[in-house]
Amino acid sequence: MRRMITTAVGLWLTLAGTGLAQPATGSPVVVELYTSQGCSSCPPADELLEQIAGRADVIALALHVDYWDYIGWKDTFGNPAFTKRQRAYAAVAGVRTIYTPQMIVGGMDHLVGVRPAELAALLSRHAARARPVGLRLDRVGDGVRVTAAAAQLPKGAVVQLVRYRPHERVEIRQGENAGKAIDYSNIVTEWRRVVDWDGRADLSLTVAAPGGDPVVVILQEPGPGPVIAAAALR
Repeated sequence: MRRMITTAVGLWLTLAGTGLAQPATGSPVVVELYTSQGCSSCPPADELLEQIAGRADVIALALHVDYWDYIGWKDTFGNPAFTKRQRAYAAVAGVRTIYTPQMIVGGMDHLVGVRPAELAALLSRHAARARPVGLRLDRVGDGVRVTAAAAQLPKGAVVQLVRYRPHERVEIRQGENAGKAIDYSNIVTEWRRVVDWDGRADLSLTVAAPGGDPVVVILQEPGPGPVIAAAALR
């Protein structure tokens, strides 16, 4: 595990209004940020995620890992399941080491550190990709109805339900970020594997999702692999 030090703060703040302009899109692009309250290099990435969190063409998700907890501050959002997911991405990519901050775009492209220009290019590229599946979500009481038409999916798809809190401010008292009050956006609280879908028949199911937190459903190739489609109820 290596901490990535960046000097690009001024650059990404500029690009937030230019290079990260919103392209036209169908299915939103999923951006996963692996971050930690105990990582001194992470606040600029947290702020970059905040810049894109409100975009309709992006589903931005912050997954707080737990492997920095040993250096003096236990991440209040940290979850070992998110560390496991990041390690799974690394295994698919054939690398042994995981980093914070790291963004994974569309389940495919890995960005370590704060790299706004590359993120902007990836968002445009992924938005332009043809999607084999159209995904629809509808609220049904305390659940969410998930529907999609049958499609050719050679590797199948994992249907996943994600819940997140839109914003929290944390005052960090120890560790590398001691004394800072940091704003966090789209903090993932649950990432649940619902069902495997082979695409041969229409997908239609209702998933429990009580409470007012936003709901995201992601169809993704096993691995984890590329995101096939995603939708959100915010």
